Amino acid sequence: MERRRVEKLGRRGLNKYLFTWGCFLKKAVFFLQNSQRLFSERFASLPSMENTDARLIQNTIAFVQETLKNAEGGHDWWHIHRVHLNAKRIAETEQVDVLVVELAALLHDISDSKFNGGNETLGAEIAADFLRNQGLEDSRIEHVVQIINHISFKGGKEARTFASKELDVVQDADRLDAIGAIGIARTFNYGGFKGNEIYNPNVPPNLNMTKEEYKKGGQPSVNHFYEKLLLLKDLMNTKTGTAMAEQRHAFMELYLKQFYDEVGG
Repeated sequence: MERRRVEKLGRRGLNKYLFTWGCFLKKAVFFLQNSQRLFSERFASLPSMENTDARLIQNTIAFVQETLKNAEGGHDWWHIHRVHLNAKRIAETEQVDVLVVELAALLHDISDSKFNGGNETLGAEIAADFLRNQGLEDSRIEHVVQIINHISFKGGKEARTFASKELDVVQDADRLDAIGAIGIARTFNYGGFKGNEIYNPNVPPNLNMTKEEYKKGGQPSVNHFYEKLLLLKDLMNTKTGTAMAEQRHAFMELYLKQFYDEVGG
């Protein structure tokens, strides 16, 4: 009799113990679930660095599209878009600040001196004002400005006064859009825009032109191949850019051979 009573009390104690622990675990699970929900609600609105950079890129794209909506076809938004894609591709193989690379690629022609009366500093000023209003830190703004100020070919004779891996990437990306099939299209599009001849065998290319002569232009469009386009392959900065340029360079040589066969040159 006594033994059965002890066993009964033991079973009751065990059941009570298990019940108590069950209640505790239910409360613990409830607390953790609510804590997770509150944490998510509290911090979901805080932007991550990745989201902030992505938003800045999207804002920059919208700004460039609006600013260049009436630009000449070789220096319009689609030129910027191609340079942006080239820059991102090259940046994958380089140790660079990708945000600076993307912003410089997007803003490098925001006010090309060929279309604003020759003002070579206006583009960098517009870019800096825009990025400052976007809240970008000063060091990155200055880096983008330096890239914009030093990216141009300008006859290929000027020595660099600023250097960075980011400039190397963006300059290669821009130069790639000046050669190959798209480079040929842009050359004749710009020549038509300026009223230049397509070809004149009596006007040879000027292979030693000054910066001022290069900016003035007016040469037959085919001359531009020899004054700039065919020189770019050997002026690339990065391995990836060089490899991409070689294929495009070969296509231009093939095009010129066909061109001279057709014009009897």
